[in-house]
Amino acid sequence: MSKQKQNHTASNDPEGLLIGKARAAMEIEADAIRAASMRLDGKFLQAVEALSNHSGKIIVSGMGKSGYVAQKIAATFSSTGSPSVFLHPAEAVHGDLGVYTPGDPTILISKSGSTAELVRLIPILREFHSPLIGILGNLNSTLSREVDVVLDGSVECEADPLNLAPTASVAVALSLGDALAAALMTKRNFQAQDFARFHPGGQLGRNLLLQVSDVMHVLDNIATVRPSTPLKDVVIEMTRYPLGAACVLDDSHHLDGIITDGDVRRAFQKYDDIRSLRAEQVMVSKPVTILPSVPLALAVDKMEKRASQISVLPVVDADNKCLGLIRIHDIYQVDLR
Repeated sequence: MSKQKQNHTASNDPEGLLIGKARAAMEIEADAIRAASMRLDGKFLQAVEALSNHSGKIIVSGMGKSGYVAQKIAATFSSTGSPSVFLHPAEAVHGDLGVYTPGDPTILISKSGSTAELVRLIPILREFHSPLIGILGNLNSTLSREVDVVLDGSVECEADPLNLAPTASVAVALSLGDALAAALMTKRNFQAQDFARFHPGGQLGRNLLLQVSDVMHVLDNIATVRPSTPLKDVVIEMTRYPLGAACVLDDSHHLDGIITDGDVRRAFQKYDDIRSLRAEQVMVSKPVTILPSVPLALAVDKMEKRASQISVLPVVDADNKCLGLIRIHDIYQVDLR
């Protein structure tokens, strides 16, 4: 069968040969992680104690694919309150061992449990009085006999069709690293504010650090109309302040409703003659609002975690007096100057 015909056959297969293989791979990895979670026991608690019972940093090391896993685990530790660095096992003996201070715990990651570069490090790390934790795929291996605590990272099979590429074993090692990070966060009472402190330049950090008042458009810079304002004038006002909405206010600036671009379009669809329409006939009464002191993260939840997502919120005080407007774009395009 030609390659072209094979592709055509696969594309006409209801299940899809490729989708079937992909789904099987994901299920194998999920099952492997689930099995590893059921194997957690007192050794895991020993590992958490060893990692938390020091004032220095956590060293994570691995070779090849395990090295990439180690880098990710180290990054996760550091971002969740447990200072950590990745140590390349081959570079370690060429000067990188200088990263150690006495007592720094080490996590060694190896599918085979006999990675030569890691095995050679064992006597050296003992000189640094480093507690040794192994995330190992082979419990009857050199490293399993040499480290202080072994976490079982074994898998029944890999997820690739040949059962050769590190796939399920990588997923299990990563999940064990995340499990350690989660346990350390709990043990150290790591809070959202702490996470934000370590992520000031990222969207997650900004959403936790900044409030609605930091990014909203104030009342003087948004479209505002009265309930009796003709729809034509509403459109003119929304064109003057193109933020996607106009706030409908009473004489005391209390919020009566909101008119979005979508509301205007729907009015054009519904009415043949819009010349007599007023804002109060088009607006959404009692719209979803938000206080200026609310963190951006909660504003995102209010906009997106709902059956019908909204992209703009009126900002009001405790008395429903309109203070401004915030858009989802303002949250994701924050200017910190």
